[in-house]
Amino acid sequence: MVFKELLNFRLKDISYKRVLSSMCTVPHPLAVKAHIMFLETNLGDPGIFVGTWELERELIKMLGKLLHNEKAAGYICSGGTEANIQGIRAARNLKRAKKPNIVIPKSAHFSFEKIGDLLAVEIRRVGLDEEYRVDVGEVEKAIDENTVAIVGIAGTTELGQVDPIDELSKIAIEKDVPLHVDAAFGGLVLPFLERKIPFDFELEGVTSITLDPHKMGMATIPAGGILFRDESFLKLLEVETPYLTTKYQFTLTGTRPGTGVASSYAVLKGLGFEGMKRIVKKCMENTNYLVEKMGEIGYEPVIEPIMNVVAFKTERAEKIKEELYKRGWVISTIREPKAIRMVVMPHVTKEMIDEFVEELKKI
Repeated sequence: MVFKELLNFRLKDISYKRVLSSMCTVPHPLAVKAHIMFLETNLGDPGIFVGTWELERELIKMLGKLLHNEKAAGYICSGGTEANIQGIRAARNLKRAKKPNIVIPKSAHFSFEKIGDLLAVEIRRVGLDEEYRVDVGEVEKAIDENTVAIVGIAGTTELGQVDPIDELSKIAIEKDVPLHVDAAFGGLVLPFLERKIPFDFELEGVTSITLDPHKMGMATIPAGGILFRDESFLKLLEVETPYLTTKYQFTLTGTRPGTGVASSYAVLKGLGFEGMKRIVKKCMENTNYLVEKMGEIGYEPVIEPIMNVVAFKTERAEKIKEELYKRGWVISTIREPKAIRMVVMPHVTKEMIDEFVEELKKI
């Protein structure tokens, strides 16, 4: 009886087969199998779940290697919001300014508003250039003696654009300010593209990176990630945990499921670099196909897609979104410029795109 009740609730959820707005996707079968194996694990007490903790260390090494730093330190968390909090928290604790502030792009994720509130740091949003990347000149002007971090985005939520992280890195070094890169989405897309865009620890000024395996890594939710250049940054986050099997804890949450670690590891290890590259390539092919089909009915992209996120200009964006939702399709919108936005995840096929465009024509 209870499962029939649960099923009735679940059936009210919209299937990913009609979702073009989400940066999450259907978990890979490898992730699902690994998730089930680690259901009862709790990384909040690694002295008990020793094997799961060792697995997390192996996963961090894999991710660090992908981001050009095998000595990277970090952990798997609930998602990009927690990872961004920890990246900025470590920077704030390192700099210890009287009235701390962080300089972020106008395009930064709304999680930074939460960060300002939680960590009592001033948020200084700066403008973008014509390509919707952060204006480097404005970043320089906004930095002062109380700036504890600057932030660059590698895969903006609205457009999938990548800030000039190489230029931000130079500023970070010159001003002696930590540089946090929010690559929650792009972190597991950019390394697999044919076109190489610098954004990670290969750049000397980058001190921390957010990347989420439960997005393009196709892991089960929750599986976010925060990586630091080295372990010294984790020390800045430590608190004593006298009643657990370890003396200190550097994570934000106490209880942490091992399922995200296991499912992330299973996908990355099982598919390997080449397997991930094939999936990203397919997503990019489908993104280009979407641009082509939308062009046939008069929609132009705001920018040529950098990755598998694309927005199309229209003054009727909100109305279109509402009408599509009534028909069972989910897209999102952006405000500047007015546009409808889609994310072409692994669950999005050419057949799905064709069906969507036909529905759009009716509106």
